[in-house]
Amino acid sequence: MHANGIESLWSMLKRAHKGTFHKISSKHLDRYVQEFAGRPNMREQDTIDQLRSLRSGMEAKRLTCKALIKDNGLKSGARAVA
Repeated sequence: MHANGIESLWSMLKRAHKGTFHKISSKHLDRYVQEFAGRPNMREQDTIDQLRSLRSGMEAKRLTCKALIKDNGLKSGARAVA
């Protein structure tokens, strides 16, 4: 990936933070970055192929509520100061 691609990725992530997610915790930052890193790779695919790829990526992977809200060991929970 070139510098322009990296800048584009971070730009999309910042726009999503302001427009969609509103609060991105450091605990789940990797999940957000992975979502936006995969989007350009799927852009050229047809809709049905995108859905197939999404389904295959979700198979045998479950994120339970318990795992999602699990304590991360910080006194402030997910609000880690960077």
